[in-house]
Amino acid sequence: MDYKDFDRMVNEAESNYTRSYRPATSFPVLMRKVYTWMTLAMVITGITAFGVATTPSLIYAIITNKILFYGLFAAEIGIVWYLSSRINSLSLATATLMFIAYSVINGATLSVIFLAYTMESIGMVFFITAATFGVMSLIGYFTKTDLTKIGGILFMALIGLIIASVVNMFMHSSGLQMVISYVGVLIFVGLTAYDSQKIKQMLLTQDTADEGAQKLALLGALSLYLDFINLFLYLLRILGNRK
Repeated sequence: MDYKDFDRMVNEAESNYTRSYRPATSFPVLMRKVYTWMTLAMVITGITAFGVATTPSLIYAIITNKILFYGLFAAEIGIVWYLSSRINSLSLATATLMFIAYSVINGATLSVIFLAYTMESIGMVFFITAATFGVMSLIGYFTKTDLTKIGGILFMALIGLIIASVVNMFMHSSGLQMVISYVGVLIFVGLTAYDSQKIKQMLLTQDTADEGAQKLALLGALSLYLDFINLFLYLLRILGNRK
């Protein structure tokens, strides 16, 4: 074996080691960012919701002004759509600011729950949601079962849930609303596990924790944040004590 062959073998070994080593070092960093961003968004949403609910002029404007109320909902949908579809063209700083803006707007719309439910039941349901979310997230992270097919079924069920919710806005059926709430809990419990697995698999493919990989982690944080919020709201409808 001459020197050139030896040098080639060394370079190939180094390349294989680098490819296998980088995911092991970048993956924990990216996963921490997912849950750090998600936690930050939850804190911002909670503070905003409580702040708006305890400011009479703000909560009165949201409740009485339908244009403002539905405008906030439209802004939320627009931010999620834009952030998801344009993530590759956005800078990490811009994407992060949009995520924070979404958290603030969502907090403003969620402020009405403080008028409808007691503080004790809101706190109780929040901890139940956190425990349920944590368990399902761990299951999704550690399970060896491929949840892709389940994710597809849950997505179709979510579309049906949205349609049923829209229909019930006109029917005002308390029975249908309770069914929707129970189904919503099941859907978002499943989606928490599915999204956790999907995020893990996605971030394992990233060689480094560069800006592109961090933007993927940010999208993962947004997905889990939405799972948590929706799970909390459906559980609140079932377990919450109304004022």
